[in-house]
Amino acid sequence: MDKAPQVTLHTTAHFFLEGLNEIGIEYLFCNFGTDYAPLIEEMARWRAEGRKFPKTLLCPHENTAVQMAIGYAMATGRGQAVMVHVDAGTANAAMGLHDACRSRVPLILFAGKAPYTVRGELPGSRDTYVHFIQEPFDQGGIVRNYVKWEWTLPSGVITKEVLRRAHSVAHSDPRGPVYLMLPRETLAQTWDAAAVRSFPEARYGTAGAGAAPAEAVAAIVERLLTARHPILITSYAGRSPRAPGLIEELARAAGIRVFEFNPLHLNIARTSPCYGGQAPGRHVAEADAGLLVDVDVPWIPSDTRENPQSWWAHIDVDPVKERSPIWGFPSNLRLPGDSTIVLAQVIDALNAKATPAFREAAARRFEAITREHNERRAETAKLAANKGERGAVNAHYLCAEIAKAIGEDDILVNESIRNAALVYRQIPRTRPGTALGCSGGALGYSNGMALGARLARPEATVVQVVGDGSFYFGNPSSAYAVSRQYGLPVFTVVLDNSGWSAVKESTLRMYPEGAAKAVDEFGARLAPNPDFGKICEAAGGYGEMLVDPSAVPEAIQRCLAQVRAGRPALLHAKIPVL
Repeated sequence: MDKAPQVTLHTTAHFFLEGLNEIGIEYLFCNFGTDYAPLIEEMARWRAEGRKFPKTLLCPHENTAVQMAIGYAMATGRGQAVMVHVDAGTANAAMGLHDACRSRVPLILFAGKAPYTVRGELPGSRDTYVHFIQEPFDQGGIVRNYVKWEWTLPSGVITKEVLRRAHSVAHSDPRGPVYLMLPRETLAQTWDAAAVRSFPEARYGTAGAGAAPAEAVAAIVERLLTARHPILITSYAGRSPRAPGLIEELARAAGIRVFEFNPLHLNIARTSPCYGGQAPGRHVAEADAGLLVDVDVPWIPSDTRENPQSWWAHIDVDPVKERSPIWGFPSNLRLPGDSTIVLAQVIDALNAKATPAFREAAARRFEAITREHNERRAETAKLAANKGERGAVNAHYLCAEIAKAIGEDDILVNESIRNAALVYRQIPRTRPGTALGCSGGALGYSNGMALGARLARPEATVVQVVGDGSFYFGNPSSAYAVSRQYGLPVFTVVLDNSGWSAVKESTLRMYPEGAAKAVDEFGARLAPNPDFGKICEAAGGYGEMLVDPSAVPEAIQRCLAQVRAGRPALLHAKIPVL
């Protein structure tokens, strides 16, 4: 007599947690709502049974959750997951998704959906007022501009396949965020375990960028061998820890000036003789051969003179900028690929073809580049020598003192916007992974990003430098609550110029002698005399107002001591008013 088939039933939420484990998710940055009841119940059951699943970090605001995931992914290369509630949470997360999209950071954004059954037809049916008002016609449309892929989980039986698909798309080049909606009834469904199969990475994994064709590498080398004024401009090559060393090696071998325009990562040691700063300026016009390496905007065309005779090669995970409706930079040779692989190819081919005459010319260029670099360093030191005045601390001096106080492996997260170049200049990071920025236009990223970096690198001190305008956008009360709850102390320095200098400067660029200048009104001055340190103190951290330049070194040390003791610290520095 045949035995009855054995059936083991579990909810979709159960298979969802199994699937997260299978795709290697380590953290869930969560802002739950009523849509997640089946998942919260399943998490509780797993905890009681001692089963492992990704660690949940509760974030009072969705911006904190998304930016923490971005910071963690930028520091590790491993995308994580964010959970928000229905359309409202998706809307709050949208600007973070914009930053992840523009910075090509992998993450999975999960959002619940309002239940679709009204009268209790299925487990998870509508049972509260908000379920009737949180269902738009097109919830995915809120973030569709910013994601590589979006879908709604239609059935629990394919949960693991959908999760693998989401993870593989997010981590395939060019990387980016994806969005998956989870109906409550679907999470509550039950399925026989035999019906829900796994999808291993070995068979359903990611696709990465690769090498360049030999003929393309040869074309680059031929140009470098004959170039008199070669330059290289990059922004995010340093997402790979190998890139800074390769860029340095190529620059020294060929006598190339290296510029970082709006850097997301450290792409070359900023103490390197070949490092030319962030503004290529006149060198764009002088260049006869140039390499654009993992960069979205190498210069601003409206104020940079270009040479139509220059030859440019663009080596990039995304050289055509497929997500930009219009893009206006020259490239005679566009090479989609992994810049670390392609740069290594170029270095090998260049070394094989280098003649004594080339090496001599490259050495002369290197000497000239070194002199320029040393002159720039002397100018940097001169700018920092002026301490400023009471109530108007010189940001150059303040940042130079921060540089003295932190270690080479500590991490700088820079969101000082109009002072960003100043901060990078005075706090010159030298090691891969020690400088993080953002290429998106959604401000307020650094509060959460710094927490994510600290989570990824707990042995490092994370220094967040942010303007007062961006600090407001970053939902600081949420960020400091997370910092204290999960033991993620960060040293925040707010450069307070009392407003949005970018708005004022933009108006003056368009209307240098206009009406706004005449009345000194630019719609940029924010509320006077806030005390941002109190926000940090409200979450159990340490806050200090800095108005006296003579107090700078001691104030920095007091804040760092608090961070190293496990408390977040904020130094609110009053710099010259915009």
